[in-house]
Amino acid sequence: MLNYQKINIISFAILSFFLALSFFVPINWWIFLIILAVRFMILFFGSFFISLNFHVKAYCNNPLERDNKIALTFDDGPNENTLSIIKILNKMDVKATFFCIGKNIEKHPEIIKRIVEEGHIVGNHSFSHSRFFDFYRKNRVIEEIRKTDLLIESISGKKVQLFRPPYGVTNPYIKRALEVTKHKVIGWNIRSLDGIFRNEKFIFDRIKKRIRPGGIILLHDTSHTIKILERLMLHLKKNEYKVVSIEELFNIKAYEN
Repeated sequence: MLNYQKINIISFAILSFFLALSFFVPINWWIFLIILAVRFMILFFGSFFISLNFHVKAYCNNPLERDNKIALTFDDGPNENTLSIIKILNKMDVKATFFCIGKNIEKHPEIIKRIVEEGHIVGNHSFSHSRFFDFYRKNRVIEEIRKTDLLIESISGKKVQLFRPPYGVTNPYIKRALEVTKHKVIGWNIRSLDGIFRNEKFIFDRIKKRIRPGGIILLHDTSHTIKILERLMLHLKKNEYKVVSIEELFNIKAYEN
């Protein structure tokens, strides 16, 4: 599978070949432009689609899972909607993973405590969730991750091992930061788009069409997500799907021992 290192090597090799060739035969300048443009497009898609594992290894689904098991994840909390989501999950006897933003944790520490007490998992979703996060250098990414880790630990006593980058964007700086923090990256393969659209039918139908064994559903702590959540749980149950934790789906640990 192509990754950042391989693309750099291939691009350099091709550019070097045509540069050397240009000493013997005329080479049009647009050849070099095309090579650079193709490299840029590959880097763009590799950075914005976490499931490609282009920069970092991410757990996006378990293709080896043969049983009807699937995981639920919620991003961007905690907020006033998170408690309603927990209530529905508890009613349906389902456990989920909440990837929480540090600045929201500061506002709602009691919700983090509640998530853990109810048996759900808390993951790190950066401190700021800035739209410029993917432009941050390595040290600033480390600072964002560690600050959120410390907040969660101070409230719950749990040392978080799971990280989901904002917007699912990865790049060389994030890769180098994660080599220091040692977090496992959790992605998804069923994107609900509930963070963009509010149409409940659209969100529910989009998820329903993409349900497969070993998948991870990406949801957000929003009011319209609450409205489709119980219906989604009933749909999964009707189709004999079992909602399991990220830990069970991939046989990994969410927290340090």
